[in-house]
Amino acid sequence: MTEVANALRSPSLSVSGPFSLPFDHSSVISSATNDLSDYLPSVAEQDVSSTVMPAPALAPAAAAAANGALHGQVLVSRALRHRLKDFDSDSCPTGGEDPFFVADIGEVYRQHVRWKLLLPRVEPFYAVKCNPDANVLRLLASLGTGFDCASKKEMDMVLSMGVNPNRIVYAHPCKAASFVRYAATRDVRRMTFDNAEELHKIKRYFPNAELLLRIVTDDSESLCQFSMKYGAALSSVPGLLQLGKDLDLNIVGVSFHVGSGASGSKPFVEAVRNARSVFDVAQSLGTPMNLLDIGGGFCHDTFDEIACNLGPAIDSHFPSSVRVIAEPGRYYVASAFTLAAHVIARRDVPQINSTMIYLNDGVYGNMNCILYDHQHPVVRVLTYGSRYMYGLSDNCRGPVSTSVWGPTCDGIDCISKECSLPFALNVGDWVYFEEFGAYTNAAATGFNGFNEKCDIIYVCSETGAKLLLDDCF
Repeated sequence: MTEVANALRSPSLSVSGPFSLPFDHSSVISSATNDLSDYLPSVAEQDVSSTVMPAPALAPAAAAAANGALHGQVLVSRALRHRLKDFDSDSCPTGGEDPFFVADIGEVYRQHVRWKLLLPRVEPFYAVKCNPDANVLRLLASLGTGFDCASKKEMDMVLSMGVNPNRIVYAHPCKAASFVRYAATRDVRRMTFDNAEELHKIKRYFPNAELLLRIVTDDSESLCQFSMKYGAALSSVPGLLQLGKDLDLNIVGVSFHVGSGASGSKPFVEAVRNARSVFDVAQSLGTPMNLLDIGGGFCHDTFDEIACNLGPAIDSHFPSSVRVIAEPGRYYVASAFTLAAHVIARRDVPQINSTMIYLNDGVYGNMNCILYDHQHPVVRVLTYGSRYMYGLSDNCRGPVSTSVWGPTCDGIDCISKECSLPFALNVGDWVYFEEFGAYTNAAATGFNGFNEKCDIIYVCSETGAKLLLDDCF
């Protein structure tokens, strides 16, 4: 266990020769493949060897990761089927059909390995707000990541695990005075700012803090845009740096955030170039910087392309003496969580040849990502009568026009205005949603009295992660 943790905490992982995840998964994958016909009929004949990372030297790692992901799907399927096999809506206790998650912690582990391979210079500080799941935090703490916290509660969650305060960045440019005082009592020194008033506040309550000037970025192509709210204009940089110097504050670096869910590498590269100009201004004022925080916005499906361009951009603008950190959130957890929900009602609309189904989760619950994160969840059939459909390629398309609604009395509680399903689902059937680990349960509410605290069933498709969380599995 110690060797695994130390290897993944290191600034870089060597990829000069054949690389695989820290454990031999061949026996595990062999066992998993034997079970595919039962649990994942649609992927039983997939050629996972065709899934590769851009660099040829990383192909062995990519194959190992693909095998691990396939094993993860098997474990998720088993967990879903086990949870539902004895379910009976006629006799279950009140709330017994509540929605629930299945989380593959091994997927979080694989994402960390992938990060260390493709962006070896950049230290990840996980954005707690994305998904503050205790086991995710424990795993990442064991792997040596830092943490991006924006409130007292988030700092407490991380510090309660024994994480050193120097592994936290208080990444909020506009903080309550009491929170600044609290950060001082817990020695959480590293924090961001983007305005003069914040500098005066920090001078009063935490003059020994290590400050990062957050600059504005072009986040126009991101899912969630932040620059309308946070980030200093480049024209204001000289004045802010001079004020910090006059107040005898320690401005150690620059931070930026290109927006959550960035679509490509261009805004990252441009922001790195702008950060270099801020470093140059600081140098001219006699206050050199040594830390660059490139923020978040990373998605697992575009990460390879972003890393391929971002890494060289950092190296070309900043010497190795400058420490570089980032604040990934959804990158780590989006693909690790699957949500299952129950069909609680159905209404046919013959005038338009459509069916309305109502689930026990919606936009006030785990589907809040529709409103706040601009997501469009894909409804997939999990069970139809006695038929189990997880992993089938046709479980999310078919001839039946369906609208999908949440359980609350609010008309805005709509999951999908129109989708095509293979069947007209009945009360008692189940559906599921993949890629549901980012900005879902973290913002769920109890509006209308519905339960916002869903059960989470944990599985683990990576031996390394299992050893680091040996009391969980």
